[in-house]
Amino acid sequence: MRTEIIGINAFSTSSICSPTLTWLLCVLTFRYMAKSNSKKPAKKKAILLGVGLDSDGHKRVTTGPNFALVGGSEETHEVMTEKVIKINEKLSAKGKQLEDVSREEFDDIAHSVGLHRPNRN
Repeated sequence: MRTEIIGINAFSTSSICSPTLTWLLCVLTFRYMAKSNSKKPAKKKAILLGVGLDSDGHKRVTTGPNFALVGGSEETHEVMTEKVIKINEKLSAKGKQLEDVSREEFDDIAHSVGLHRPNRN
């Protein structure tokens, strides 16, 4: 199987209690083909990957059909889970899958649930 990453979008949020960055959410979009000589078109897939940057000593992992969330304190992991659920609800309301939305459309959805792109300083 050949896999090619075709896009990575990063978003972040800070907790209400702490204005510092507590986690990152990336959208990984990729294409894959079963065999390199296959005549079938490459399939496109996307996944949300959330990484908690703080810790309280517990290991946390939450997965769903199009997301994986790892790490973070209890509060951070709860916020990450809430955000990806809200994103998926908004995608469902539009009748779309994560891999079907444009970067701009996902930016709008992410912004509507309180996410923003990290500063590139």
